[in-house]
Amino acid sequence: MYAVLVPKVEGRPPDEAEVVERARRGDVAAYEELVQRYTEMAFRTAYLVTGSAPDAEEAAQDAFVKAYRAMPRFRAGSAFRPWLLRIVGNEARNRRRGAGRRAALELRLAEGLRRGGAAPSPEAEAEAAEERRALLRALNGMAEEDRTVIGCRYLLQLSVEETSAALAVPEGTVKSRLARALRRLRESMELVHG
Repeated sequence: MYAVLVPKVEGRPPDEAEVVERARRGDVAAYEELVQRYTEMAFRTAYLVTGSAPDAEEAAQDAFVKAYRAMPRFRAGSAFRPWLLRIVGNEARNRRRGAGRRAALELRLAEGLRRGGAAPSPEAEAEAAEERRALLRALNGMAEEDRTVIGCRYLLQLSVEETSAALAVPEGTVKSRLARALRRLRESMELVHG
């Protein structure tokens, strides 16, 4: 008879499904691990909806509390991130509606851009900075629905499924809104450069 040895991998973070299942069974430490993994994503998603850092922070915190209370009802085997982002999106929309204001969305494109290769010339740097400012002005001038769908897909780099969950709309709606929003953004940028 041969013994089968399965090597243990020390220091390997547990896979998400394992952590979610432990959290579903009431393991507070497992839920804390999920909170740590998704705090930044939850905040950024809430910020896209509210346009306010303090409101986004509160919406994300409230969403984590609601998600914790709902964990026993979370369907085993389902993806956690879209489920959580749906809760975050709902909380952020509730906070925005409750506040009764429509804040302008401030997007920081420069933070999301990665530089590679040689350092750009000062002229290229200035031109790129002006292009980012023009894009930011164009985005801020768009309807909230357009800014939000573009922000989720391209600035937060959420998948269509995750964007759907965050905005609480069907995936087909995300795709059609995104196509229309990008067309309007392109037209707006052509007017600037035209």
